Amino acid sequence: MSEDKILVRLKRVKGQVEGIIKMYEECRECADVVVQVVAVRAALGAVGKEMLTDKAMSCVKSKDHLQMEKTLKQLFDIT
Repeated sequence: MSEDKILVRLKRVKGQVEGIIKMYEECRECADVVVQVVAVRAALGAVGKEMLTDKAMSCVKSKDHLQMEKTLKQLFDIT
């Protein structure tokens, strides 16, 4: 995924979070707010996965085995 697409997705998440804040401030139904929180968590997880996948793929393409090993270790530590 390109950096532009990742940025677009992150900005969408930002908008969702701003919406959650507004819902909370307006004392909206708790279940409705929680549904949005769950959606944001899923969206962030998906973006994070794409970012990690892109990093791993760039290491594979460059055939830099030391960097690949370092990146894989980071991936396992994060996830």
